Amino acid sequence: MKTIGILGGMSAASTQTYYRQLCALTQAQLGGLHSPELLIRSLDFARIEALQAAGQWAAAGDILNAEAHALERGGAACIVLATNTMHKLAEPMMQGITIPLLHIADATAARIVSAGLRTPGLIATAFTMEQTFYRARLEAAGLQPLTPATADRALVHQIIYGELCKDITTPASRAAFEQVAARLVAQGADSLILGCTEVGMLLNQGNVSVPVFDTTLIHCEAALAFALTP
Repeated sequence: MKTIGILGGMSAASTQTYYRQLCALTQAQLGGLHSPELLIRSLDFARIEALQAAGQWAAAGDILNAEAHALERGGAACIVLATNTMHKLAEPMMQGITIPLLHIADATAARIVSAGLRTPGLIATAFTMEQTFYRARLEAAGLQPLTPATADRALVHQIIYGELCKDITTPASRAAFEQVAARLVAQGADSLILGCTEVGMLLNQGNVSVPVFDTTLIHCEAALAFALTP
């Protein structure tokens, strides 16, 4: 089994989900006492969020690059960036790195295409919904992603940073996310991407009327498949 390098802490709630998912997937696939071989570097998200808010993405990229180098030196065979939003910095993060990055948007796009769907709704941080770094990879796979209206994007972003990243969930926020998802379906979405690694704390196949693609689970499945490939 190859060692999976996880660059996380953005947020801690998301990284905990990655660990649980990878352990559960490995146990389900291999049985016995098996668990995944992992290296985890978890950052202080307060520092990263401050750089995001200030628009200092280059400085954040330098931090991620240093951590990617540390994972490679530690023996990781691949890198999993445990956040959708910070894939904005995938290219600077991987400067000088020889092991592969398993890109969350590519894994998600491949799963949607294989399901025969084409118009996914995207619920994520404002960075991911409004900038091109993520949607462009979906479009390159032949998808036509839909994003919520301006007010809904602002509401989703606020709940992600104000609650979910702090491991807080409330019935009111769950209802708000369900309403945003329903409006995307009414807009024409044939599926829904949980495009922030914390969104699965509120939305799942049980409360969304179209097929749901949980990027965290898909990313973990892709990482384990890589780790188990001879």
